[in-house]
Amino acid sequence: MSPADHIPSSTKLQPGSPQDPTPFGKYLLMGMIARGGMAEVYRAKARNGTTGLGDRLLAIKCMRPQLAKESRFVEMFIREGKLAVLLDNDSIVRTFEIGRIEGRYFIAMEYIGGKDLTQILRRCQESNQRIPVPHACYIAAKMSDGLHYAHTRTDAEGRPLNIVNRDVSPSNVRVSYDGEVKLLDFGIAQAMLKFTSEIGVLKGKFSYMSPEQIRGMPVDARTDVFSTGIILHEMLTTEKLFRGDTEFALMEKVRKAEVPPPSKFNRRVPEALDRIVLKALARDLPDRYQSAKELADDLGAFMSQYKFNPSEMQEFVRGLFRADYGKEAGEIEACRRASIDTEPEEISIESGAIQLDSTQPIQTPAPMPTPSLAPPHHAAGAPQTITSTDNTGPQKVQKQTSSGLWSRLRDKFTK
Repeated sequence: MSPADHIPSSTKLQPGSPQDPTPFGKYLLMGMIARGGMAEVYRAKARNGTTGLGDRLLAIKCMRPQLAKESRFVEMFIREGKLAVLLDNDSIVRTFEIGRIEGRYFIAMEYIGGKDLTQILRRCQESNQRIPVPHACYIAAKMSDGLHYAHTRTDAEGRPLNIVNRDVSPSNVRVSYDGEVKLLDFGIAQAMLKFTSEIGVLKGKFSYMSPEQIRGMPVDARTDVFSTGIILHEMLTTEKLFRGDTEFALMEKVRKAEVPPPSKFNRRVPEALDRIVLKALARDLPDRYQSAKELADDLGAFMSQYKFNPSEMQEFVRGLFRADYGKEAGEIEACRRASIDTEPEEISIESGAIQLDSTQPIQTPAPMPTPSLAPPHHAAGAPQTITSTDNTGPQKVQKQTSSGLWSRLRDKFTK
C-alpha cells in the first residue's frame, strides 16, 4: 500500500489554545508556533495517561496535506523520522514519535523554550553587543558534541549510519532559556530539501555550506565541521562571514574560503581562538579538523581559562529577551494546566502507508526530563544517503538530482 492511498484529511486542523485545546489523537494542540512550506508546528502535550511523557510539552510537526499526497515525500519523511528517533543526545532535539493521525503525518518532538542563533545574533546587532567569547565557544562546543554523536551513530548491528547533517546553520541551533544548546530537526530536514531545491529553500543556505558542498563533491563529517566554524566566526564577530550580491558571487566566496581571523573584527578574540576557528574553516579537507570531536576538544581546552559555568548561558539568553521570556513562561504554565474532559480515541501509529520495521518501534520508550519551555521549529536541510531496513529489505534513500537553480549553480563550479 502506498502513501498516496492515504489521502490526508481536507479538514483544516484547528491550532487550539491553552484555554481551548484541540484534540489530536492522544495529544492536545495548544497553538501554532511555526508554519513553513513543508510543515506546521504546534505546541502540544499528551492527553492524560496516553504516553509516558507526563505533562511535558511537545512540538508536534504536521506535514502539509498537499505534500502528504506525494508518496516519495512521505516515504522519506518517515525514514528520516525513524533516523531522528535514533538520535538520543543532549545536544540534539529529541524525537519521540512519528506516525499518522486522521490522515495527517506528524512528528512529536521535545519542546525547547528559547531562541535560535539567528534571533540571538540579530538581537546582538540591534543592541550593539556581541555574544561573549566563552559563550560563543560553549555553543560551538555543544554543537560539535551533538554532531560527533550523529556522525558516529551505528545501527542495531553496529554498522555506521554515515550521517552528515549538511544543514548546520544558525536557524537550526536552539539556545534555550535554561542555557541548553540543541541542534534542531536533525534527520528530518534532509528529506525536505529533496523536493524543494527549485522553490527557494536553498536561498540563504549557501552562506553555511562547505567548499566541497558548493562544488557538488561527496561530503563527510568535515563538512559539518566547516559549517560549525562559520557559525563560531559569526558569533565572535556579529558579522556575516560569506556574503555576495548574487548567489553566484556568494558561492564563489564559499568555494575560495578566504577567511579573515575573527580577531580582525573583535579584539577580545585571542590568537589561540583564531587558530581554532581558522582550522575549522580550512578550505582543504586535510587541513581541517578531521572530526567534530577534535573541534569540541580544542574549544573545551581553550575555555578552561574562563572558568565558564553553563548557568551563565541561561543568564545571557534571558537577559537578551527579558520580555519574551516572561511572556513564554506564562504561556507554558497555561499549557501545562490545559485539559479536556473527553477521553482520547484509541490511537496507533499507522504503518499501512509504509511498512515500518516491526523489530524497531517508532516510539522511544523512556520519558525524558521535562524542559521548562519550548521553541518554534524551522524545517530545512540537505540530502543524504542512508539505509533503512523495513519488511521488504534494505532500501536506500538516494540523493535527488534537480534540474533547477541548485543544479545550474553547482555545475558552474564543477566544470
